[in-house]
Amino acid sequence: MIRLAIGDRLAFALSVFIVLTFSQGWVTALGGGEGESGLIRMLYFPAYLAGLTLALSQPWDLLKAALRTPLLWLLLCVVAASVTWSIAPDVTFRRTLAIAFTTLGGLVIAARYDWPKLLTVLAVSFAILAVISFLAGLAVPSYGRMGPMTEFPGAWRGVWVDKNGLGAHMTLGFMIFVATGVLNPARRWVWAGFAGLALLLVLLTTSKTSLVALILGSGAMMFVALVKRGPAMAVAATLAAGAGMMVILFVALFASDAVFALLGKDATLTGRTKLWAGITSQAKLVPWTGYGYGVVWTDTSIWGPAAWIFKRAGFTANHAHSGWYETWLGLGYIGLMAWGALFVETWLKTIWAAYRNLGGWFALPFILTYSVTMLTESTAIAYHDFTWVIFCAVAIRLATPARAAVAQSSLRPQDLTPAVRATSAWP
Repeated sequence: MIRLAIGDRLAFALSVFIVLTFSQGWVTALGGGEGESGLIRMLYFPAYLAGLTLALSQPWDLLKAALRTPLLWLLLCVVAASVTWSIAPDVTFRRTLAIAFTTLGGLVIAARYDWPKLLTVLAVSFAILAVISFLAGLAVPSYGRMGPMTEFPGAWRGVWVDKNGLGAHMTLGFMIFVATGVLNPARRWVWAGFAGLALLLVLLTTSKTSLVALILGSGAMMFVALVKRGPAMAVAATLAAGAGMMVILFVALFASDAVFALLGKDATLTGRTKLWAGITSQAKLVPWTGYGYGVVWTDTSIWGPAAWIFKRAGFTANHAHSGWYETWLGLGYIGLMAWGALFVETWLKTIWAAYRNLGGWFALPFILTYSVTMLTESTAIAYHDFTWVIFCAVAIRLATPARAAVAQSSLRPQDLTPAVRATSAWP
């Protein structure tokens, strides 16, 4: 079996490069936000090569990691199979390759690194993005902030096309920085500083949705910190979390207008419900298979599914604004069942990790905010998207048995604080 000699520093640099490439933070500068041009597609190829290089350097570890998540590969098989029923087979084939290499990015990182090092890879990547976004907004406001002719003039957008992009990514960055500081205490003040920068950038975007997601993620991290303080505190925190979820559900059901007003939204979720109605009407025509992975929104025919969806919604869109609707539209019920099985499995492992091992410090806040975001954004099975890279890395890392996690860990028990050490991953 092929094995390449590759140093730890080079492997780390390649891992960071993969995350930065799939962040799409460079697309706005080169393509003005247009991510589907031939040039932009070609510029993802170096990340593909980096993933293959890391895969070939540790093929046995990669194979063992891959075998721990069969549901992920089942889902990708459904994506690949959709070429046979796609309304644009060539486009589906190209994007199937794209999602395969995007997934490979998450696999190689998860296979090579334990939780502390994996989070360090992500933290370094997000630190670079945060610093560049801050400098862009501060020194080049014409680029780093929303223009005067937009709906939110002056709101910071950093290196992304709009403020929501910066807000969502820095919310994720905040959770990564905090978790990295917890699991790498020797540099916790460095990561605390970057967490503060990420929080500042979220505030500068004026994105209420991102702020709510940040609060949810922070609450999840506080929950993990409490449950790791001992059995009694774990029971109390669990009961409190259950009560909190019941309150949130009650407010969502009986005071939704107040919630929409607080977030600056309307009952249609800025037209999303009309879009979803159009998607539903078209998806019901081919409910089990869908129209093929990644093809609906680039179909320009006047009788295609996109045209009918736009007519029903009253506006055009470039994605379904929901991971669940996007999956149904492209992959039908078959894809929905495959994705739902992986999603539920990952959630169950995340809950277990929150109580029993190091992964809970990041996995729970990430999966929670990812799940909420997926309700209104098409983040599931998204090619060339580092949120999918991170989801795959988390899902694969969560599947690592506890004994293997201890054997692979770069930390010793005495390196950790008492709160972190109170987990079954450590004897």
